[in-house]
Amino acid sequence: MSTEVTNQGYLAVQIEPMRVRDLDGVLSIERVSFPTPWSRYAYLTELLENDRAYYFVARTRERKLVGYIGMWLVLDEGHITTIAVHPSYRGRGIGRQLLEAAEEIGRARDMHRVTLEVRVSNTVAHGLYRKMGFLDAGIRPSYYRDNNEDAIIMWKELL
Repeated sequence: MSTEVTNQGYLAVQIEPMRVRDLDGVLSIERVSFPTPWSRYAYLTELLENDRAYYFVARTRERKLVGYIGMWLVLDEGHITTIAVHPSYRGRGIGRQLLEAAEEIGRARDMHRVTLEVRVSNTVAHGLYRKMGFLDAGIRPSYYRDNNEDAIIMWKELL
């Protein structure tokens, strides 16, 4: 699957299933994006053992890995487990394209709604999710272990 978005400074990327060979690039983005990054083992478990997990990467035309997303599908619901874009490529529509790809896969598998958590302080991500149709549904107090920050729970109906 690929997405061509070239207006308004957006970068056209290709969205592909994440493979084990992608993990060096994924972990590099993970380390610069999150205070408590996932481990290689966590990703290996998701890719090789979790039959409900769907993980994708975003690549430029030059094949550079610039972002990724993970989602679990449980019955008719999707749960975004992770999403990140390399800091040098943020603000260019890649996060939106990754979310759209996850929703497309979910709809193809009869997903009716999708949820995620976002740090209260991550106003940029919160704004993107709202633009994409996600609504605030609640707070998970002290959700993030690194600093006990609350998470905003967000939901989107796909029907």
